[in-house]
Parts: sequence; C-alpha cells; structure tokens
Amino acid sequence: MPESSRDFTPSRKSEHIRITTQENVETGSTGFEDVSLLHKAVPELNFEKVSTETEFFGKKFSLPLMIAGMTGGAVETKEINLGLAKAAEEAGIGMGVGSQKAMIEHEELTETYSVRSIAPTIFLCGNIGLPKLKIYSVQQIEKMLLSIKADALCVHLNPAQELFQKDSEIEPDWTGCFSALKTICSELNYPVIAKEVGNGISKETAVQLKEAGVKAIDVGGAGGTSWVVIDGMRSGKDTTDFKNWGIPTAISILEARKAGLPIIATGGLRSGLDIAKALVLGADLAGIALPFLKEFKRGGVPAVEAYIEKLERELRTAMFLSGCKSISELKKLKPIITGKTKEWAEQRGLF
Repeated sequence: MPESSRDFTPSRKSEHIRITTQENVETGSTGFEDVSLLHKAVPELNFEKVSTETEFFGKKFSLPLMIAGMTGGAVETKEINLGLAKAAEEAGIGMGVGSQKAMIEHEELTETYSVRSIAPTIFLCGNIGLPKLKIYSVQQIEKMLLSIKADALCVHLNPAQELFQKDSEIEPDWTGCFSALKTICSELNYPVIAKEVGNGISKETAVQLKEAGVKAIDVGGAGGTSWVVIDGMRSGKDTTDFKNWGIPTAISILEARKAGLPIIATGGLRSGLDIAKALVLGADLAGIALPFLKEFKRGGVPAVEAYIEKLERELRTAMFLSGCKSISELKKLKPIITGKTKEWAEQRGLF
C-alpha cells in the first residue's frame, strides 16, 4: 500500500488494512471484459506439460505473478508480509513491500518489511513514493533497499490518492519529481520500476518514464482497488466524481507498451484468465494485491497458497485452450478486442 503522508503514523497503516479488507473499495472496469483469446479446439498439447515458467530481471518465476506491494510500518504488518513472503517462496513468484518511508524515518520498523529470512530466493521489490525522492538522498534509498535485501525499487506514483488524503497528509507539490526520478535511476545501484497505484499509465507518461531511466513499468490501472475511495473514506472527502478516474488496466497495458519497456500488469486482476489476457496484451508479469491480503486474513498462508494454485491452474487452462505450451508462445497471440477498449485503442492509435 502506498504511503503518502508527510507525517507517518502506524495507525494509518492499520486503517488502510481495515478499510481494504472490510469495505467495498473496488470500482470501475479493468477492460479485460473486452478482451478475448481465440479458442483452439484441437490444441495438440498435453495439459500437464503446459509450462507457466518465465523470467523477469534475471529471476526465474514458476508463473508470471507478483504479490504486489501492500504494507509495512506497523506491528501487524510484519506478520502479513512474512506470511505472504512464505507463500511466494513456496510458489516461486515475486513480491513487493509497501512504502518504506516509515523505516527510513523510524529504523526500528525495518523488521516489518524484512522477509528474506523466510523468502531467500524470491524477486523482492522495495517501495517509495515519487515525491519522496526529492527529500531522501540516493544513499538513504540505497540503505533502505539493502536493509531488506531487495532486488529492485518500485517508485509509486499516486497523485490522485494524494488529493483525497486528509488535508494534513496531502503532498501537493509534485514539481521537480521528474528530475528526482532521473537522478535515482542514474545513481542507484538497483533497477527502478515506476508503479502507478490504481489510475493507470498513458503512453506519454510511459515514454517520459523511459526517458527518466526506469527499467520497467507497473501500470497500476483503474478497475481494481481504488485509493481515491480508500482515503476518501478516511478523510470524509466526496469521491463521487473521481472514484472511477483513470485508465483501465487492459487499456493501460496497451498504452504503456509504446515505451518498449517490460510491463507489470496490476489493477483488478482476479483470475488466471485475467493474467493470460494481460500477457497477450503486452505485459510480462501480473501483480495482484487485495485478494492476497484478504486470503491471508481469512486463512493464513494455506489460503494464500491455495489462491496461487487456483491462479496457476486457470492460467494453464487458458494457455492450453489457446494452443500455447509456454509463456513465450502465449505472448505471441493476437487478442480479440471489442467495446470501449477497442474504441479507446483506436482513438489513441495504440494498434
């Protein structure tokens, strides 16, 4: 979960967890309902030999999936991160942590983000908000990542969320962020991934991010968890006109691929079929957050592992029925796109 407060308080982390697991915070459409894969009635494949393995940033994944960065910085978040990391290690997938601003300012909170003791081999992403790059030095960010033995840094982009925070928490000044991002990309000894948190990435922004030096883009599209809604609940601000603001995830993948960088698709993916569609549209990995948190709260690590197994079987089913024995073959398919997603793509010149 992104942390965008000027004054960090652990209670906000707890509030975010409570709201996301107990309230309806998913809004809008991802656009995946407009995407279809062509059925192959004679697949000429052995279902048991369909492989979901892939590589990303030199790391092997058993399936193209990450548990997207969610939390850290409060006592209860330590158990959550360790539980999710254990499931990720067992499944051979990646994971991110929530904003590490808290541990920069309160070193004793580092343990709430530290998962390497239980997940030594996973692809692990650290996390910091874009405006914070104007405040913290490259050395501080480096130390932050080294402390949790991360493989990469996610820089989260959350301007819409910021405006619906409590007034005392808003970070209103985003001037100079591009320059700060260029600096961190050029000087940090870790690859940088730019990550939206639920409002999507346009092709113009994707190109700009590439120019800044990011090595991958997490589109964080609209249609899943809405941080406008979550922080609107906390602040009491009216979110009626902006709860669906943003670029739907399926469309955002089409937009972001214009930059030619690796893409992580997050934002409302809920099934293995969604993952398959995302990869066919141009993503390299899928990221899922809220369902993992809910499963952990419901049944601990076994429930998370069962959900991963469900996603894996659904992805393999989609691959088998599309005639693909590998992720590389799946990514070569041409999707059938209809409805709003087609209209948007045509108007924006995305085909």
